Amino acid sequence: MGFLFVAVLSLLSNIAIAATIYGNIYDLSLDKVSGARVAVNTSPEQFLVSKDGGYSFDVPNGFYAIKAELEQNGIKALEGRNISVSQEGRYIIDLILFPSFEEEDDISKTPELSFPEAENGRFVPLIIILSLIMLAAAVFVIFKGKKERDKKAHIEEKSPKDDESDLDGVVGIIRKEGGRTTQKEIRKQIPLSEAKISLMIAELEHKGIIKKIKKGRGNIIVLEKKE
Repeated sequence: MGFLFVAVLSLLSNIAIAATIYGNIYDLSLDKVSGARVAVNTSPEQFLVSKDGGYSFDVPNGFYAIKAELEQNGIKALEGRNISVSQEGRYIIDLILFPSFEEEDDISKTPELSFPEAENGRFVPLIIILSLIMLAAAVFVIFKGKKERDKKAHIEEKSPKDDESDLDGVVGIIRKEGGRTTQKEIRKQIPLSEAKISLMIAELEHKGIIKKIKKGRGNIIVLEKKE
């Protein structure tokens, strides 16, 4: 009987202690957006469609995931955040909607080679030949990579005038992509090292030409000055 009383008391205390999670929803230009669907995984789930760029949920203690999404012109933008509520009060969680960039990973899968069972060592020479071919291919890839690195190092030895041209090239890529793109996409289109691209983006951000927004393990670059 005493155990039942303690359990009921604990349940009632969790219900009584509630918190409010609220905030605003922004686009990449940090302007409030309306029409976004916002949901929090309480039991049952709560959701709303934001009309003024804001949202608010009352929740009990627990660990929650808040998600907002908005689709316009066939492009879906979304954002999700996790929050732990351990005491009553007001928790501010602002959400910035990011376009859903689906970048394919460059993963090359090597097919498995299967050999019939050797009879009196008849297939041993074939295995040796294939091993030598694979070794030669590996050596070729290593030397090719070294040649490409040397080529990139040579390209990076430029005058300040060339550096300005590279900066203009980065801005041109962002403008061609509609005013925003990923740092990975910029590197694909410019034959420079990752470190060099990062320095160029940092310089453009310092000049106020672009804005860099951290997203996961990468960066989204937004053009600030549109000529």
